[in-house]
Amino acid sequence: MEKLRLGGMALANGVLVHGPSSWAAAVRLDGGGIEVASGAKPRVGGRVQAPFLRGPLRLAEAIALLPAVRRALPEARFAFERPAVLGTVLVSSSLAALVRRSGAPALTREAVVAVASLAPALITLRGGELASYHGAEHVSIGSYERDEAAPKEHDRCGSHLVGPLLVFSALANTVAAAAPRRYRRSARGVATIGAVGAAVEVFGWMGRHPGHPFSRALARPGHELQARFSTAEPSRAQLEVAEAALAACLAAEEART
Repeated sequence: MEKLRLGGMALANGVLVHGPSSWAAAVRLDGGGIEVASGAKPRVGGRVQAPFLRGPLRLAEAIALLPAVRRALPEARFAFERPAVLGTVLVSSSLAALVRRSGAPALTREAVVAVASLAPALITLRGGELASYHGAEHVSIGSYERDEAAPKEHDRCGSHLVGPLLVFSALANTVAAAAPRRYRRSARGVATIGAVGAAVEVFGWMGRHPGHPFSRALARPGHELQARFSTAEPSRAQLEVAEAALAACLAAEEART
């Protein structure tokens, strides 16, 4: 039987797994039990597969999924809801504004801004049990794909977007900074969408050519981020939650075929 291509996201208290048409989430309740919910994935942009457009559309689709999860599973806790994350967003935004007003060369300014923009994500990934649930997500999905025990690092983790996204964001915003002042904000918006689209295309190429030297080089920052920072070895209890989410997602996908 052909394996489904699955994705996922760690929650502060559980795991979200999504497939081609369905999603499922499982969380550990305060009393020790597991609560599970599932549903149909929202579609954004239909089934658009045009290069450079599909990346931003898939990102929008992932964001649109979160309210559906919250409605079906109010107990779910998203990592970005923590006050520390919101505070880091404000600090990162203020730093970006200061750097862009500095006299440094445009490419240097945008490279610093791109790196600073990672801070909220890094704070998010280290909250509470999140790193362990992130590891549980990878182990459960990877074991399903391999039919054997998988490590806590996964080749399709979004962390592998870090390298390409930093490069494309710095380049695209350097070009946008040259736009007339009254168009600069719009130009930066277009640059951000373009950088995401380009990074996703490179990410897809990396997945199709994992053994290529350039692919391995691009994947190295993401792999190190997973191995050293964003994932931790999950406990048996956390794996139980991840496996419950995986089983519910597969059941929902089967019901829709």
